[in-house]
Order: sequence, then structure tokens, then C-alpha cells
Amino acid sequence: MRLCSIASGSSGNCIYVGSEATHLLVDVGISGKRTESGLEELGLTGRDIDGILITHEHADHIQGLGIIARKYEIPIYATAGTLGEIRRLCASEKGGLGPIEDSLFHEVKEDVRFIIKDLTVNPMRISHDAAQPVGYRISYGHKRVAVCTDLGVYNDYTIECLRGMDAMLLESNHDVNMLQVGPYPYYLKQRILGEKGHLSNENSGRLLCRILHDGLRTVLLGHLSKENNLPELAYESVRMEINMDDNPYKAGDFDIRVARRDRVTPAVEV
Repeated sequence: MRLCSIASGSSGNCIYVGSEATHLLVDVGISGKRTESGLEELGLTGRDIDGILITHEHADHIQGLGIIARKYEIPIYATAGTLGEIRRLCASEKGGLGPIEDSLFHEVKEDVRFIIKDLTVNPMRISHDAAQPVGYRISYGHKRVAVCTDLGVYNDYTIECLRGMDAMLLESNHDVNMLQVGPYPYYLKQRILGEKGHLSNENSGRLLCRILHDGLRTVLLGHLSKENNLPELAYESVRMEINMDDNPYKAGDFDIRVARRDRVTPAVEV
């Protein structure tokens, strides 16, 4: 089973998860050309993709969806609220998605598992300012990975959902100080810092402290803000939170990487 970030950041997100037989994308928030180029680096084409899992309807997660779904007739999986917003954007000349055949849309529900060939997918609730956003846990046999970004806050439910993973891509969106002194307008800063905004480096590290276990092999830190974060800062902040926490693990016990914004991050094998 492979987990790979084709692109991850505030400007666009596209994640690949697959087995030998089944290939999925989580979000298509980059251009069709970039998506196809990323798949090519993985030895795949759009014709190999068995489904697209959409976390929510914001542009940095769906801007390339229409092009890829139409070209390769790929099924799209999302919650009812997200599908409603995507349909609205498809119908709008300003939506940017263009028409998508309704037969490609498949509704999913939080905490209700569904199967795509040999992969089991389990959506989880997240707190974000979108219609009905979710993260995804995907399993193949006893192997489990998760993609969880765009959450302003985590709770016991989040912790329980992310326990037992072999690998995950977890949001580490911003450094709080960089955001507070940066150029964003006040309302946008408050949105990002709010409970339906984005997870800071420090909170990402604190969440990780609650879900570390012996079987966790790799953590990809994703959805970094271009304006309010730095890859090195996210990496060191998360490591510091783990090392300072009262838990039996240290940051060096795990493979922690930063998913890149503008290029494919080497795949994680579990």
C-alpha cells in the first residue's frame, strides 16, 4: 500500500493512496496537467484511477476535479453537503469546474465504511468552514493510512479515528506567530485560527502526541501555508512538541516528513 502527496499546500492539494490493484486520489486541487504529471511519476495514468475522494469543496481541493473526472470518467466520492456544493459550482459559469456527469457522483457518510475494489474507505468528521467536510481513513488488509487536513480543532473523536494508523498525512498549516504578524487581513487571520480554520504546527504536534504508537511508521506534514509557514519550521515545531510531551516516544522514533507544495513527495510504503 502506498501513500503519496502529489501536491499539498494552501494553493492546491492532491494525494494518492493505493494498493497493487486499486488506485485512489484524495482531492484534485491542482491542474489536470499537474495531476497527470504526478501520476506519471508514480507509474500511473488517469485511466488507472478507480475513484476520487473529495474532502470538501474549497478550490484548493477541487479546482482540477472537472478536467480529470471528465477525461477519465472517474467516480467521485463525497458527502451530501460537499456534492451539493460541487453540483452548484458545476452549474455556475464562475464555478470553474465545468459540467460533470451526475452518474459519476457517489454520496458517502461519516463513519460509514465503503469499499472500492480491495480498499476500504472510512470517512471521518472534521471541523472546517465547508458544507460537510471529512478526512479519510483507507485500509488494505491490516494496513491503514489516513489523510486529515483542514481541521481547525481536534477532539477525542479525532484522536480515536486516527489511532492505529501505519502512516498518515496530517495538517500542519501555519506558525501562529507568522500568521499573527503577517500581511493577512484581520478577518482571515481569525478564520484560520478559529475552530473551523486550520491546524497550527503546534497543534499538529500535540495531536500527534495523542496518537503515536509502535506501529506508526511515517507522518507526512501537509497543507502548509505558503505565507504563514516554512517547511523547516513545521518540521521542527512538530518534533519539539513530541519531544517535550509526557509520552514514551521521541520524534526520532518515527519518520516525519514535510509534504511539498509544488512537487511530488516520495511515496510512503506500508
